[in-house]
Amino acid sequence: MIKLFRKFTIFVVLLSALCILPLGVAYSQQQAPQFQSEQEAREHCPHDTVVWVNTKTGVYHFKGQRWYGNTKEGAYECRKEANTEGDRATRNGQ
Repeated sequence: MIKLFRKFTIFVVLLSALCILPLGVAYSQQQAPQFQSEQEAREHCPHDTVVWVNTKTGVYHFKGQRWYGNTKEGAYECRKEANTEGDRATRNGQ
């Protein structure tokens, strides 16, 4: 009985690892281009909205909002690329 439980446990751990590892690879390959100036980002994506992404939290802010260009760690990015990267818009409008 104990041998069967150990085999089942090992099987579950291996199966979990096989399911989770590809997700990490997929997310690490979707790095959006980051720009130090709004102008550079605007030139890269003239038909998209430029957002400021807090690179530490993955939350982005729109022009006119309190934290647009004002977080300690961040960069300008195109909104569609930020979404693809897994970033999200601020929920509190700041």
